[in-house]
Amino acid sequence: MKKIIYTVVIGLVAIISSCDDHLDTDNLYEKSLDTFYRTPTDIEEAMNGVYNALFVGGVHSNEHVAANLMSDVMLGGGGPDDKSAKDVDNFLDPAEDTYRDLWKETYNGVSRANAVIEAVQLNDFKRFFETAAEAEAFKNNTLGEAYFMRGFLMYRAARFFGGMPIISTTDADRGAPRSSLSETWAFIASDFKAAAELLPKRKAADFPLATYGHANVWVAKAYIARAYLYYTGYMTNVEKQAADALPLYDGGSISKADVIAHLEDVRDNSGYKLASDFRNLWPYSYVNQNARDYDPEGTHPVLPWAENEGLEWVGQDGPNSSIGTGNHEVMFALRYGLADWSFGQQYNNRVCLFFGIRDHSMVPFGQGWGWGTVHNAFYNSWSDDDPRKQGSVIDLNSKDPDMGVDGWNIGKGDHNTGLTNKKYTTIQHNGPDGVKGMFYYLLNMVHGDPMQLWAAQDFYYLRFADILLMHSELTQTADGINAVRERAGLDPVAYTIENLKDERLHEFAFEGLRWFDLVRWGDAESGNNYFGVEAAVNNSGTEGSYKVSYRPETKGLVPVPEGEIRLSNGVYEQNPGW
Repeated sequence: MKKIIYTVVIGLVAIISSCDDHLDTDNLYEKSLDTFYRTPTDIEEAMNGVYNALFVGGVHSNEHVAANLMSDVMLGGGGPDDKSAKDVDNFLDPAEDTYRDLWKETYNGVSRANAVIEAVQLNDFKRFFETAAEAEAFKNNTLGEAYFMRGFLMYRAARFFGGMPIISTTDADRGAPRSSLSETWAFIASDFKAAAELLPKRKAADFPLATYGHANVWVAKAYIARAYLYYTGYMTNVEKQAADALPLYDGGSISKADVIAHLEDVRDNSGYKLASDFRNLWPYSYVNQNARDYDPEGTHPVLPWAENEGLEWVGQDGPNSSIGTGNHEVMFALRYGLADWSFGQQYNNRVCLFFGIRDHSMVPFGQGWGWGTVHNAFYNSWSDDDPRKQGSVIDLNSKDPDMGVDGWNIGKGDHNTGLTNKKYTTIQHNGPDGVKGMFYYLLNMVHGDPMQLWAAQDFYYLRFADILLMHSELTQTADGINAVRERAGLDPVAYTIENLKDERLHEFAFEGLRWFDLVRWGDAESGNNYFGVEAAVNNSGTEGSYKVSYRPETKGLVPVPEGEIRLSNGVYEQNPGW
């Protein structure tokens, strides 16, 4: 399996440091602003540094962890000592700098992207290519990726924090105050628009495996739509200022018609498409094959349900994946694979660890910390006729051997509903080194503490299913909804906003989108959610109930890290409700 890990190169130190003025010749052994960014290899290394900012150190700064804990369909969970997860779930601030790593990595990445943008615009790379056209293609592709990633990092942060300081050049004032929410989203929209205009139009299958995980033109167009829906929804339903266009930073705007045209271009021309079976998107669909490969004499299948359903993993390395049948649905993903304490735990997917089954190590589902248990009222309301229900949730209460959970008992842990997510959880089986994670064997991992580091499952930022559902939402037509439902074997429905919301809830459960949907629709405070609905839980052996009350005074935002407010000498203002 080919894995892409974005590493920060030594040369990026030049972004925050300068070489000695007394040196009158190029330093051939260390890279600096004077010697770096001169070759395509330099630029590629620098872009790796931009992508590296997707990885954050603090677990609550992890987009997937934070957004799922704040959503209405997952509870805090964990053990008695996991107070931070419970606080985030209850819209309380566990510590003054809970989300600081998200803020910090945003501006690390923005600074690196600014340096790439300026260097590519300044330098001439023609001597490295056979033709001027090839040099121009390199320039446009690099600028497109850099603009997209700068916009994406700001997009990721703005959905959590609201208005952000805008640092648009390497020499911009680092003490700039936070911009308004509209200014921030205008900056984001402009970067996405620039990326969509610069990046080449190529079919999904034509992108080489080595570049999988990088942004492309179709991803940029999709994020124009996501930015439009979030901004106009937030302004209309939270700020109570009706908005029907996405502003651009230097003037002008992106209209609904523009966004629909972008989505139709992606839908009709990108080459992305739905996987034939929703369940084949997730690693549990491969565990039987992988277990046989590494433990041929063992008891098989280790997950009879997947065998009986004929599941075949599409893999997570794009259309040309060397493992699986080829993934034509995932358009943008956070790539994992490097796991070593010396590099930091952020380079493996901690959602699988933190949201895994507490206090149990079974085959094929491994042990985790038990955060993010699934709200049983949500689960009970989900139709059993929808195969995505079993494809998304592990029902431990069933103790069904076909589901691989016959060894489960209630065990320890809080907010325990006996329900946990199946999409992002540790998958394991026996092999030459004993019972280890599936990715441990796939990637031949060697490190000191495998149970906490072997989750190399990618986090899917964007799937083609969202192209279809965003199109339905914007056009108020049912075609996209029904294409997604047809894939699930469900009957078609007419378009209503309620049907659209239900479809997004069931298609994207536990993928980090639900919380932001609730906010932009105004449903976080409307009562059209599972906040305030009691969940039957077991708290470390004691039966009880639990519910979360959303705090509307926060306006769907998290607190700006107090450490950043102090560093700004009070220039940054704290978000409301914190």
